[in-house]
Amino acid sequence: MEQQTSGTAIGASPAQISVEARVSDLVRIGIIGLFAYWSLQLIAPFALIVIWSAILAVALFPLFNGLSKLLGDRPVLSATVIVIACLVLIIAPLALVAVNFADATQALVAQLKSDNFTLPAAPEAIRGWPVVGERLYAGWNQVAGNLAEAIMKFQAPLREVMGVILAKLASIGGGVLSFVASIILSGIFLTMSPRLAATIQVLAGRIGGERGVGFARLAGSTVRNVSRGVIGVALLQTLLCGLCFAFFDIPARGALTFLVFMLCLMQLGPGLVLIPAIVWAWFSWPTSIAFAFTVVAIPITVVDNVLKPILMSRGLSTPMPVILIGVIGGTLSHGLLGLFLGPIVLSVFYELLRAWAWPSEGPDAAMSSPTVPERAKAD
Repeated sequence: MEQQTSGTAIGASPAQISVEARVSDLVRIGIIGLFAYWSLQLIAPFALIVIWSAILAVALFPLFNGLSKLLGDRPVLSATVIVIACLVLIIAPLALVAVNFADATQALVAQLKSDNFTLPAAPEAIRGWPVVGERLYAGWNQVAGNLAEAIMKFQAPLREVMGVILAKLASIGGGVLSFVASIILSGIFLTMSPRLAATIQVLAGRIGGERGVGFARLAGSTVRNVSRGVIGVALLQTLLCGLCFAFFDIPARGALTFLVFMLCLMQLGPGLVLIPAIVWAWFSWPTSIAFAFTVVAIPITVVDNVLKPILMSRGLSTPMPVILIGVIGGTLSHGLLGLFLGPIVLSVFYELLRAWAWPSEGPDAAMSSPTVPERAKAD
């Protein structure tokens, strides 16, 4: 008995045990946090590519699943077909823009090498513009009258502008390579989709329980709807505009096609390009050709008003300003890749925030019903 009492006296008190346990927990958490931070630093250069690959895999999964069943349950072959098709759809328009830009640059360089290169005189209508009309008219004619002297005078600003342009072109080239890598990686994710989906559900369940699983399903549904309703429709309208421009031999069609794609992603539509092109066609072409171009261009302008409500009406109500901010912010932050990544990430965050803040009104309330998981999977 005396030995037991002395052993208890020698042992630590409950308060000391509690403090030691907390210190041990803090040490473990610190070590885990250190390794997590280190791991994030290692994968940071590839984070955007991996995130965009995951978004592409989620968006393309219904197509992948249907194609895999059509090909006799061959996931690798289905993923390969989808990756090749995506690369063709992305590389072909970019190659068209690059070829047109190279042709225009080559023609400009050839004219600059010749001694007879001159700028046209300023139109008289410019003089009637308020405030800046006279100055712009005089400056234009001065540059047109002595181009070599004007170039030498503005040599430093022109050098800075050209440096900025070259830097932007280099960033666009890097964005294209990142986009190609993301498409290839998304094909790998598609072949591993069952295991990845199970892993995401387990992690979501460990973090937030059933509500976390619901959030994961909502995120997947949002990615699919936004990719179909925003990026899918933008690609379709851009493809139709590119074919229309090529068929009617519109000047600078590569740059105009790329501008249409940017405007469609920003939810502004191709009308800002097509309507001026229609007006120009009526003043420049014969009446029959201008009428044919108008008949083709007007349906392309309004096709998004028909397709977007159909593709984005499945329980998703992301406002247009959210998508617009995502496009602009993503482009300014991450270049070409952010152009696609921004609206999707911001839309997912908006829908999750709305479902968390107003569970009785947002999509999260609908997901509590038994039929919603099936509907989310169907999307």
